[in-house]
Amino acid sequence: MSQTAGGPALFIGDETAYVALVRPELDPADPDIRAAAAAAGVTPEEFVGPGTIWALMSEDASGEGDGFELPGLRDIEADDFAGQLAAGLAGSEAFTLEAGSVLRLDARPADGDSWAVTAEVTPPEGHDGQGPQSLDLGRLVSAALLADLEEFRSSLA
Repeated sequence: MSQTAGGPALFIGDETAYVALVRPELDPADPDIRAAAAAAGVTPEEFVGPGTIWALMSEDASGEGDGFELPGLRDIEADDFAGQLAAGLAGSEAFTLEAGSVLRLDARPADGDSWAVTAEVTPPEGHDGQGPQSLDLGRLVSAALLADLEEFRSSLA
């Protein structure tokens, strides 16, 4: 879990493959933002927008990745997704978790307190980037992911 440009972010995966749910909050006082806004002919505040748009990013083991906005997603729905993921990790049975039509996580118990997780990412209709992606997110340690989920949920409060 980390903060992306000041906003909440939840990274699920390992160093080679991940999915990330992020809501960037850009700083209009940042010199790079100011320069980009000037180049675009708008104020820095207009350039950064309200900071309420969520995005889903993904990358596979080969380094191929994509990202797209989730304009209808609200903080409460991101919190609900994190809560459902935490509940699944607290159990001992395989589970599937869907986030609308764009993300499906399949998790099954692995060694000790870890989970083998795969993700199916399906960009929304009209997205001109990469197509659907199936990602092996590796073996994720329950305690670490649960701590990340708690931190993520706290950042939304």
